[in-house]
Amino acid sequence: MRKAVYPGSFDPVTSGHLDVIERAARLFDRVIVAVIRNPEKSPLFSFQERMDMLKASVPHCDNVAVDSFDGLLVEYVRGQKACAVVRGLRAVSDFDYEFQMALTNRRMAPEIETVFLMTDYRYSYLSSSFVRQIAGLGGDVSGLVPDPVARVLAAKKQRKG
Repeated sequence: MRKAVYPGSFDPVTSGHLDVIERAARLFDRVIVAVIRNPEKSPLFSFQERMDMLKASVPHCDNVAVDSFDGLLVEYVRGQKACAVVRGLRAVSDFDYEFQMALTNRRMAPEIETVFLMTDYRYSYLSSSFVRQIAGLGGDVSGLVPDPVARVLAAKKQRKG
């Protein structure tokens, strides 16, 4: 079984992330979408909210699981017995950072490949921070995020008043 890990903070998961997840699910037998526990970041959504939004966004993908990790990505990937890390690219500006990460991961774990998937052109401008900003200012995020995420963003906005 060919397994891949798609790591990220997913704060929140966007339609661009979902595009990468769905395409990775066609390439691999199993895709684990792994939410990073990063104490250095202050996310808008709690760790559990991010996990729940991801799970609610991928029920149509039978071979996709949602999990979490902290520590080194390559150690998590090894522990999952996965052969690849999936990374999404929106634009050339993403490539420099992702390329450095891929080379660092290869140095630590040469048996693990990094697979880059270009996001569909419709989402090439889209980022989680962009979505947070639009939602925070009361803008419409439909189409930018999966429906379950749009509902959570609307509820969060409503609670803040």
